[in-house]
Amino acid sequence: MVRRRLALGIATAAWLLAGAAWADEPSATITGVEDKTLRDAILRVLSTSKAAPQSRAEARRRARDAGDDVVAVLRAEGYYAYAVEPDITEDEVPRGVVKVNPGPVFVLAEPKIIWQGAPPEDGVNKSALAAMRLTPGDPGRAAAILGAEGRVIAQVQQLGYADAAAEPREVIVDHADHTVRPTFNIVAGELTRLEGVEVVTKGRSNPDWVAQLVPWQAGDVYDPEHVAELERRLRDTAVYDSVSVSLAPRDKVRPGGLRPVVVNLTDRPERTVELGAGYSTSEGPGVDARLIRYNRLQRADTTTYTVRLAKLEKRVGGEVALPHWRRPQQTLKLNGAVFKETTDAYDETGATISADLTRRRKTTSYRTLGVALDLAQSQQLVTSNGAAVRETLNLATLTTLGAVAWDQSDSILDPTRGWRFEARAEPTTSFGDTTLAYLKAQVQGAAYFPFGADAGTVLAARVKVGAIFGALVSEIPASRRLFSGGGGSVRGYAYQAIGPRLADNTPQGGVSLVETSFEVRHRFTERWGGVAFVDAGAIGPERKPDTEDFRFGAGIGVRYDLGFGPIRADIAIPLGKRSGDPAFQIYISIGQSF
Repeated sequence: MVRRRLALGIATAAWLLAGAAWADEPSATITGVEDKTLRDAILRVLSTSKAAPQSRAEARRRARDAGDDVVAVLRAEGYYAYAVEPDITEDEVPRGVVKVNPGPVFVLAEPKIIWQGAPPEDGVNKSALAAMRLTPGDPGRAAAILGAEGRVIAQVQQLGYADAAAEPREVIVDHADHTVRPTFNIVAGELTRLEGVEVVTKGRSNPDWVAQLVPWQAGDVYDPEHVAELERRLRDTAVYDSVSVSLAPRDKVRPGGLRPVVVNLTDRPERTVELGAGYSTSEGPGVDARLIRYNRLQRADTTTYTVRLAKLEKRVGGEVALPHWRRPQQTLKLNGAVFKETTDAYDETGATISADLTRRRKTTSYRTLGVALDLAQSQQLVTSNGAAVRETLNLATLTTLGAVAWDQSDSILDPTRGWRFEARAEPTTSFGDTTLAYLKAQVQGAAYFPFGADAGTVLAARVKVGAIFGALVSEIPASRRLFSGGGGSVRGYAYQAIGPRLADNTPQGGVSLVETSFEVRHRFTERWGGVAFVDAGAIGPERKPDTEDFRFGAGIGVRYDLGFGPIRADIAIPLGKRSGDPAFQIYISIGQSF
């Protein structure tokens, strides 16, 4: 036992000595600095070496270099009456040492602006003085003085003087009263007024359409935020590889003193092809193909042709998206498709056309108004005399849409923090074999809470509530009812499997819905991660589901990060298994489940 302890002690000592030998050697030791903040600032800039100095000359050189670093930090922090003495130790292996006497901190006094050439308006002068944010008595740090000059220039430019620039500043360091007196020499130039835009690159965009996006009127005083907003509006269309918007040079001033804004646009490839696939044991495989064409109408439009082939759905459709339609931040989408759906609850074949108008407020808030017309033939099972019989309905369905959404998450496919919320209402009227009017409303929210270093663990939660008002379950066509179960709702159950069932075990659907999900997501490596989850959901035939209507599913999954988002593979089991429910379900797709 004694030998073991001795061996362990020797090994530990050897490891510590080796660690000390491998540690980087600082260029010099600093003495005389008592202020911790100042000392830390000095230590951060000192260079290091892998080995100790090999001679006294090398140690002295390192000390001199460290002394220069110390002087730079002292001056940057407002210490100008310093004494710095590089030296070396008298040890067998000499090392550099820097003896420092920082002296007193010099403080700011009388910061001022001197306008070179014609001064700007009085209001601009006052705003520039306020933008300095230099308080007499504060330490005269170099960074504070440089930052003040930058803020002055930015403020003057923001108030319309686009060519404002700084000439060499004058900074007086007074050793008599330990003050720093900065004087900023600013050239304001002339007040700039804007004209229209000049699209200088040849591409597929109509210059007249680009001109409609400007957030200013000809003759308005220049504001850099207006120029930046035009660039954002062009980038938001996602049809350009690069966008550059800038004020024309001074020699391009037009008669009347107006200056145009120069726009450079580089179109992305005219068309792209996207392929996608997914799989689950309940919904089967599914593949998607999209052909996307950009800027065909010369106004940053996007045309998408889609083909979807899946066990539950087959669809061929097209969509035209017109960004900034009639006003900025407003997108009109026109859709058309033919489809065939084959589910346990119903079969439906038909065609649809729709138009949605989405208005974006700020960057994460959306409001949508829409209208859709479906012409379809559906087959569903109904209960007659205690038996399930097939019924065929030929219907024309007119649906209007009102929706609001907020997205404060940090990623579409792999959120790690923030929240999302969406609410939608769909007044619906059906004509044909039956005439019916009702309102479908749904609300959904999700939140993401990161834990640990670099958000390595994320707790995610989702809640969804829905209801149909104005009609009974038996009156509403099956394709329009609320359903739950499957990869996008309660994992572990087959698609549509949660809720009431007919005599032959066919899902009936309902008029009320509640779903919730909780996930713990953890990233094990840069690419690989795992998840554990519990889902719950209920479908009710009345205004709200009963407690016994709830079903729970639980499972685990793996994630592999592709760079733009993760591949998701989950396995889940139903915790309230009923007749016809499988023992487990597998889901494979791209992106987190919510």
